[in-house]
Amino acid sequence: MRAGAIRLSYWFLLTILLLSCKGKQDTQHRQVFRYNESAGITSLDPAFAKDQANIWACYQLFNSLVQFDSQLQIQPCLAINWEISADGKIYRFYLRDDVFFHETDFFHFPQKRKMTASDVVYSFNRILDPKVASPGAWLFSMVDSIKGKPAFLAINDTLVEIHLKKPFPPFLGLLSMQYCSVVPFEVVEKYGKDFRKYPVGTGPFFMKMWREGVKLSLLKNKNYFEKDDKGNRLPYLDAVAVSFIIDKQSAFMEFVKGNLDFLSGLDASYKDELLSKDGQLNVAYQKRIKMLSMPYLNTEYFGFLMDNKDEQNPLKIKEVRQAINYGFDRKKMLRFLRSNIGVAGTKGMIPYGMPPFDSSANYGYDYNPQKARDLLKKAGFPDGKNLPPIKLCVTENYMDITLYIAHELEQIGIKVEISKMQPAILRQFISKSEIPFFRGSWIADYPDAENYLALFFSENFTPNGPNYTHYKNKKVDVLYQKSQSTGDRDLREQFYRQIDSLVMEDAPVVVLYYDRVLRFVQNNIEGMENNSMNLLTLKKVKKR
Repeated sequence: MRAGAIRLSYWFLLTILLLSCKGKQDTQHRQVFRYNESAGITSLDPAFAKDQANIWACYQLFNSLVQFDSQLQIQPCLAINWEISADGKIYRFYLRDDVFFHETDFFHFPQKRKMTASDVVYSFNRILDPKVASPGAWLFSMVDSIKGKPAFLAINDTLVEIHLKKPFPPFLGLLSMQYCSVVPFEVVEKYGKDFRKYPVGTGPFFMKMWREGVKLSLLKNKNYFEKDDKGNRLPYLDAVAVSFIIDKQSAFMEFVKGNLDFLSGLDASYKDELLSKDGQLNVAYQKRIKMLSMPYLNTEYFGFLMDNKDEQNPLKIKEVRQAINYGFDRKKMLRFLRSNIGVAGTKGMIPYGMPPFDSSANYGYDYNPQKARDLLKKAGFPDGKNLPPIKLCVTENYMDITLYIAHELEQIGIKVEISKMQPAILRQFISKSEIPFFRGSWIADYPDAENYLALFFSENFTPNGPNYTHYKNKKVDVLYQKSQSTGDRDLREQFYRQIDSLVMEDAPVVVLYYDRVLRFVQNNIEGMENNSMNLLTLKKVKKR
């Protein structure tokens, strides 16, 4: 038995013991949902819910004012309903009065603690506090005080008012993000930075135990406010057990043996075992496992640093960047390396499944090696002559795709040198604008195309914004600002398409593919929702 499997079995038994030692009322605990998080969890504080692993865990522990359903339609959560002023600058949220914070072993409120508007205001101001240094502070860059009033205002216990500097149509969607979770000030003030490992929220589960890198156990919040259509209180599960097996092959074997209930995504170590060449679940597993799949609002790409200080770098030449875009077959890449999971990135940055994506759009890049050669010649490098090797920085999980692309580009005269980095180190270099050619991906924070086009707005240069390529185009800036000043969705989407087209012409990125959400669950799991933002919603999951 692998070491990972031994750890998992040991900590699963420990979880069961923890569940059973709470007394008679907990002896019925049977429905324990088990999943593995190979990337690890660094914080259970929603102010730092930046990576998927942290977001998934925080999604079970906390709530925001609004939430998305499986169709990515905004629904009430802590707020029952809301109003937006005619000028789009004032939001008023009417809160539920039956929401209570968790009761835990590590913090006891003097009495049952109800969530109020002042908690919302505290939580939002905390995200903006420079001392907290939350990576989600950008969310509230558009809020402002009006006529001396604070940007966030508790009118009474159940009414919150938010003031914006100017209209921002996607703002409501932003408030669904885990950064915007409501936290109790008493617990945050007591633990400070250690709130990351002593979280208290209002979510469907509360934290029982977390040994970092080993095991996370969450128990059912019996006071949770949401109910199903029949009036039954959620969640159905009694507990959630998260393991941290780093090796994805080991985690896959635990899933096959039934020791895990859920497996997310696709890894080269088990892709061919689990899927057929056309991307279907292999016959051998169809009676035991269910596969859930749908478009994922995730664009995978390579990025160029547009203001690279090295004037001799050939990547500063548009025709070279365009040649790279034309120089490899994305459809072939998906077919052989990803079993056709995903859609070839032959259009813009806006992914398949996100309006206004248009498969008939006349911009973007398909495979055209002759055009790539013509562009290289125009750039002064006929057949790649005198073109120096181009260094591309990627992570381990991108090596197969990168090697394929490097081989394809070599056929047209472009030599690529691959530099493999640890994910954290690569992110650090990219944020400091120290890498001229790098691997990137953008998963939607909220379901609006603005989220992708913000990567090319010149006021969003890193490190203070998501414009990692330092791309700048006055026409793009004007169109971007126009798109955010109108409440007309159709007009806004017209602006989005124009921006996407202009960006693709300048080629600050190489769009590789638009991803798919791919989930595998044991056949005894029911109610697992799937959505294009790959949020892990467990409150309606049942285990037969």
